[in-house]
Amino acid sequence: MGGLIRRCECALKNPLKEKIQRGQPVVGAFVGLGHPDVTETLSRAGFDWLLIDGEHAPLGLETMQTMMMAMNGSGCTPIVRPQWNDPVVIKRVLDIGAYGVLVPWVNGKEEAEAAVQACRYPPEGIRGFGPRRAARFDPDYRATANDEVLVSVQIETQKAVDNLDEIAAVEGVDALFIGPYDLSNNMGFGVPPQWDNPRFLGAIEAVVHVCEEHGKAPGLYSNMNNIRWAVEKGFIYNTVGEADGFLAYGAEQALKKAKGQ
Repeated sequence: MGGLIRRCECALKNPLKEKIQRGQPVVGAFVGLGHPDVTETLSRAGFDWLLIDGEHAPLGLETMQTMMMAMNGSGCTPIVRPQWNDPVVIKRVLDIGAYGVLVPWVNGKEEAEAAVQACRYPPEGIRGFGPRRAARFDPDYRATANDEVLVSVQIETQKAVDNLDEIAAVEGVDALFIGPYDLSNNMGFGVPPQWDNPRFLGAIEAVVHVCEEHGKAPGLYSNMNNIRWAVEKGFIYNTVGEADGFLAYGAEQALKKAKGQ
């Protein structure tokens, strides 16, 4: 008996999804530093969720898995941003334990539907069955995964803004999350974003409006300087920065203290 894995008697429950469906603001952080010490520490700092970034960070599946394992018992929900809206990639990050995905570069209805399909088992989707770690402690994973996996899609282009209504109308999409740097770049404003530009601000406000109409959660990649502004605008699925930035900021503040600045 000692060699057997003790299995949890409760089905998969996604606390992050439950919170945003209630309209409760949640705060997360992006993590691109590939070490479990990072997610272990941040997941116990009080964040509702951590985004393990497979799109821009040099993270392989084995690294992502150990980063999620380090979050066990913290109450913080692991979400993964896959490299692309690819059912093979999405299947694999869910199988290693992600409670949801943040799918980049979703520009229309078909791409939103593809993201949902990749996260759902048949007959609702096309996800192949082999949940490895995801089901290791949950005997009812297959019965609950379709409802509990969080599907959030990124709004990063003018085309996506033009198609907001059809994206938000897709059943199974839980949240629309603005990537402001890519959106600003795509709209021709460059980076950093021009937060007070009327056209850029209009696009941001349009996401909140369409999410309210369709019962979806609006999200924004925000930071410590504009998180309160984001919440006041109506965004509930937000970040307050990213691990690299926290490390740099902490080091800079410590040095200022040491130098009497």
